[in-house]
Order: sequence, then C-alpha cells, then structure tokens
Amino acid sequence: MSPPRLRPGDTVAVVAPSGPVPADRLDAGVARLQEWGLDVQVMPHVLDTHRDLGYLAGSDEARAADFQEAWLDPDVRAVITARGGYGAARMIDLVDWDDLAATDPKVLVGYSDCTVLHQAVAAHLGLVSLHGPMPGTTSFLTSGPAREHLRRSLFEPETTQRITGPLARTLVGGTARGITTGGCLSLLAASVGFGVTPPSAAGGIVLLEDVAERAYQIDAHLTYLLRSGWFDGALGIVLGSWEGCDPAEPVVRDVLGSLAIPIVGELGFGHGPDPRTVPLGVPVELDADAGTLTLDQPALAQR
Repeated sequence: MSPPRLRPGDTVAVVAPSGPVPADRLDAGVARLQEWGLDVQVMPHVLDTHRDLGYLAGSDEARAADFQEAWLDPDVRAVITARGGYGAARMIDLVDWDDLAATDPKVLVGYSDCTVLHQAVAAHLGLVSLHGPMPGTTSFLTSGPAREHLRRSLFEPETTQRITGPLARTLVGGTARGITTGGCLSLLAASVGFGVTPPSAAGGIVLLEDVAERAYQIDAHLTYLLRSGWFDGALGIVLGSWEGCDPAEPVVRDVLGSLAIPIVGELGFGHGPDPRTVPLGVPVELDADAGTLTLDQPALAQR
C-alpha cells in the first residue's frame, strides 16, 4: 500500500531509533525540513543517549515509545529517522505493530540502520517506504540535490519515477520487473531471523548498499544471504553507494553472478555524499543496460 504524499503544512515527526544525534545537526536538519513548509515534531527522546551504551540514542524502551507515539499521532504524515548507526533491531519487538496497523498509513524515511524498520513496516504494515537521506546526516545537510530528490519524492513523486545516477553502470545486462526490497547489506544479513526480513527476496528487485565494509565482509554478508536462500527468486539487483568500502562490485559479481539476473552498479542511493531516494515495496522495471530503475506508478498516493 502506498501512503499519501506530503503537502506544505503537514506535520512530520523526527525519531532516533538507532544512534545518538548531534544537536547542531538535528537543528540544521529540522530547519531544512521546515523550509519545505512542514511542521516538524521532534520526539521527546531524540537527543537522549543511553546511560551505559553511548552508541544508542537512549534506552530501547524510549526509542520504541517515540517511534510508536509518532506513528499513532493522527496529525503526523511521515516519520523520519534522524540518523542511522545501530539500535533499531533492539527496539522493534517493543513496538505494538497491531496498534500501528490500525491507524492511517504514513511514510517512513531513512536508510542505514533504518533498513530494520523498512523491513518491519513492510512485514507488519504492508506499506511502501522511502530509503532516503536523513536530517541528522552530513549528506542531507550538504547536498542540495539529495534534499531536492527527497523533497520531490515526498511531495511530487510522479517526478521521481525514473531513477538513475551519473555513475550508473551495467554489471550484468538485461531487464527485469519486480518489487523493490533490500537496503543496507550488513543489516539485511543480520536481520534474517528477526521475523521482519522476508525469508527470501522472491519476485524482488534487490537494492544493496553499505558503508565502511571490507571486501571479505561484503563477501560474507552476500554468501550468508545466498546460502540461506534469501536470494532465491530474486529478479534483479541494484547497487547503491559503498562509501568507505573496498570495491564491492567485483565481490557482487563473483558471489551473485550465478543467479544470472540483471545487475546494475552505483545508482547513487545510500551512504554516499549525494544520495538518491529510492522507494521500497513498489513495482519497478530494472534496465541494467540503461542503468535505470523505473517505477510503474508514483511511490506515494494522491490525497
């Protein structure tokens, strides 16, 4: 199901389900969202830090409560994660997904550790979500094109139905049609067994990206997903940026080449300096020869 698109004057909530957010970055990111005419509600625990574990933005209970409260608020049209890091996997079981399913659909925005929430929103709520830049990150604050692509994806999604990038390239040629799924590779591999990542990507066009991973780590994540059967029935693969990683494309070709499905490299989404927004859960056509991903229809519905 496609949640409604945004309009100026809408309320959006910023949550921190993972790592702690620097206050100055949060303030700057909120100001950018306000420039779009949005009423931005920063949830109460966004600037918390866990008492003992400094890599978490507050306790698991507080992070889950912020997420749930934001989603259940009838005035909130989108829930936007402030940044990634780690921690979403620790709080998803504390969310009452039945309560969330009973309320109006809304848009989830984020990437990196938000991959866990994207998978949960798809599994429990059946909703399209946006793998896109987050207001507490450097790329959101410094890249005008990244912000504009996210803005158009939220407000004018018919203008972002064809996604490509200046560095897009063919790794394995061909075309395929399927439903977008995926996200951050290491999170996908870690979350198999959480009960939210589907047992396989059957019928899917799989989006993959990551940050600061060595070649052997990328190999290990891919090999685990492949041998677990997760790639069974996948119809195509789209790679994003691999910021700070060893070259990923040779590893992907070597590990996944036996699937004999189209693969396109560097479509520009993920941890890079100028990230595109890519919807998850939408029907698309992948043209690996042209280096394009084309949505059958706008990712977000009319209101």
